[in-house]
Amino acid sequence: MFLRFIKQIVFLFMTVFGTLGNISVSVNYMFIWCGGPEQKPIHLILIHLAFTNIIMLFAKGLPKTMAAFGLRNFLDDIECKIVIYLQRVSRGVSICTSSLLTVVQAIIISPRASGWRRLRPQSAWHILPFFSFFWTLNALLAMNLIQSITSTSLNISQFKNDDNYCYLLLENQKIKWIVLPLMVLRDAVFQGAMGGASVYMVHLLHKHHQHVLHLQNSKLLYRTPPELRAAQSVLLLMLCFVFFYWTDCAFSLFLSLSLEKKTLMENIQKFITLGYATFSPVVLIHREGLLTECWHAQWEKFRKYLFYFSIK
Repeated sequence: MFLRFIKQIVFLFMTVFGTLGNISVSVNYMFIWCGGPEQKPIHLILIHLAFTNIIMLFAKGLPKTMAAFGLRNFLDDIECKIVIYLQRVSRGVSICTSSLLTVVQAIIISPRASGWRRLRPQSAWHILPFFSFFWTLNALLAMNLIQSITSTSLNISQFKNDDNYCYLLLENQKIKWIVLPLMVLRDAVFQGAMGGASVYMVHLLHKHHQHVLHLQNSKLLYRTPPELRAAQSVLLLMLCFVFFYWTDCAFSLFLSLSLEKKTLMENIQKFITLGYATFSPVVLIHREGLLTECWHAQWEKFRKYLFYFSIK
């Protein structure tokens, strides 16, 4: 009973906390996007990442929380297919968006003489086609789940229980061995791009640090340009992604090779799958000071309005 209570609290906390955090990030960046002098591509990517995380938490965190609190058969067959489908699609889009965020940030901080500088998006709206491609790609890769998922309300005990509210049916082997390599290829390509861009940013940040150490002015020594501060935040965000992604892979591999059912390990693995969506906004809020910056900007606008009306 105690372990079940812990499971309920953790799922509830991660779902509510993660959703509120991502909503906060998206709203704050929308304020910056609408009220700032320049619409930056990075802000649009972060808004999209927060939106993807919200879908992930609603599609995966909310049903798991309801199942943890003892609600059974609360999804019919169609709803179950939609929920599991959105889980798979949002996870893939999150991987692609995180990779795009790292690559674009690496291009932004690259030296002017570098060839990468020519790839810098001229407008934030040039990012939108990438979002369409990500959703289309991952929607197609998850199509096989539509036929493979059914609700527990059917009470068919011979099917493999993949979740507390949905069953995973045996897939067509031909389709499985077509989709699986494509998913592995997707993860390898986008994580490879993410890793290369991260290494490149670390190299540029190290060069900047070495250059600053030669300066005699202490004020300049501790002054970091906004682009480099953003790069540091993105790198921290990518470390968060890598930790949760590979920990999830390790747990999944261990559980698939284990001959005995390990309930505790399965629950930990379920928590980890929600980790990036839950805690990535914390990194952004802490590093960027989003709440302080946003509320300060809104307070200044409010003061201007008050001053304007008092004059009239």
